[in-house]
Amino acid sequence: MKEFPLEKAFTLLEPGPVVMVTTAGKKGLNVMTLSWTMVLDFTPRFAFMTGSWNFSYEALMKNLECVIAIPTVELARKTVQIGSCSGAEVDKFKKFKLTPVEATLVKAPLIEECYANIECRIVDHIKEHGIFVLDAVKAWIDEKCKTPRFFHAVGDGKFIVDGEKINHRKIMIDKLPAGV
Repeated sequence: MKEFPLEKAFTLLEPGPVVMVTTAGKKGLNVMTLSWTMVLDFTPRFAFMTGSWNFSYEALMKNLECVIAIPTVELARKTVQIGSCSGAEVDKFKKFKLTPVEATLVKAPLIEECYANIECRIVDHIKEHGIFVLDAVKAWIDEKCKTPRFFHAVGDGKFIVDGEKINHRKIMIDKLPAGV
């Protein structure tokens, strides 16, 4: 084995997939790109990290809700561009030609062009680490997309795209919760 630079160790664990998070606030709708997300157990509870530097932060803190929209690789370039500009300066839905769709349980919109959208309510904010803990309240998928491929941030401006799926369900079946 070759020693790896410790300051780049995060690139080995950077989670995925890259997602877009929508909010609705007093300044209108916004969408931001995040790659720091986490699933918490086999439940519809998730977490992501962001902070006050982000234009969406105020809406997240005030409304305590958002939508996590999961784009496929076809939207990779646009998703990265969305994360490279501020909603304080531009209407990202208009600029990037995204279609906001009214959600049923939160004010933030779904994104029609994304494979999946998860309506969420914020249940905790760990300010010291910028972590928002969310409970999903409704989930949507584009059933026309039969083989979605997602992309994952490495953390240094590069991304990895999903490839072939490997099925080891039989090995894990007694560890999976009913219905999964």
